[in-house]
Amino acid sequence: MNDQWLKWAKQIQSTAQAGLTFSKDPFDVERYRQLLELSAEIMAAYSHTSMDSIVHLFHNEKGYQKPKIDVRGVIFQENKMLLVKEKADDQWALPGGFADVGSSLTENVVREIEEETGYKAKYKSILAVLDYHKHSHPPQPFHYYKFFLECDISGVAAKETLETSEVQFFERDHLPKLSESRNTKSQLLLFYEYLNSPDKEPFVD
Repeated sequence: MNDQWLKWAKQIQSTAQAGLTFSKDPFDVERYRQLLELSAEIMAAYSHTSMDSIVHLFHNEKGYQKPKIDVRGVIFQENKMLLVKEKADDQWALPGGFADVGSSLTENVVREIEEETGYKAKYKSILAVLDYHKHSHPPQPFHYYKFFLECDISGVAAKETLETSEVQFFERDHLPKLSESRNTKSQLLLFYEYLNSPDKEPFVD
């Protein structure tokens, strides 16, 4: 079945959340609550996660469900790519994170780079807009769009930040163990192509 169970559970959850947002009929509201609980049961059973954890995750979601936005900064120096070591899983990723409401796409990526690396950053160009579920990321309960923006940097790297323990540049053929929920090897290899082809069109799913 692969991850078909996750697709079903997410669709049920999304339908239930929308129903709870817009329905006025108390009987319909109760049915949508039952659907929400069913989706949580499916996720808990197949992901081997506690029911309480799944329910808590869903209860943080309000209103009509939309894709979440993840922004990542792509920085090159001397044909090497900048990566940060995430404290959360002790693996490597492009600096970035979820976009915050109230900031533009470029403001979000510049802030994330500066917070996770210590470097001052400046937006340069957009390299890709990817759908999380069309790539070999680990399964996730929500839908994500991932924006990869090339940036220039200046200043000095931080030795450690609140979220990262190391900042380092890597050659194409010597990539470290990657945090695959944040970025995959095939994605990073795609971005290296822009080094020799600066006029290459952005990749969009």
